[in-house]
Amino acid sequence: MAQGNSTFSVIGSDVTIKGDISASVDLHIDGTIEGDIKCASLVQGESSAISGAVTADSARMSGKVVGSITAKELVILKSAQIEGDVHYDALTIEQGAQVDGRFAPNGQTAAPKAVPAPKVSDADPQLKMAN
Repeated sequence: MAQGNSTFSVIGSDVTIKGDISASVDLHIDGTIEGDIKCASLVQGESSAISGAVTADSARMSGKVVGSITAKELVILKSAQIEGDVHYDALTIEQGAQVDGRFAPNGQTAAPKAVPAPKVSDADPQLKMAN
């Protein structure tokens, strides 16, 4: 698609795409996607199903997603069903939304480091059992 011709693209409810999607414009999905999606802004319709990772500056999810979601501004509506980890800068979740995964602010994808246990020295008081 040539840039400048359109400010958004729509994938209709009767469309199924198998493969990754990359768009520099806003994307509205009502159909089924089997692949990763990268776009500026994503609006997902209630009847839509996405199987793959979603990366967008802003995303408004209301359908089914099986895969991770990474967005600066993320809105999860009550009709959404998400199975995967969610990474965000700003997050809004409507009551009733279903999410089976972990939430983490962007930039905190690594697991926290374990804190080592303190060392016990001979000078520290210890409990000893009597014979």
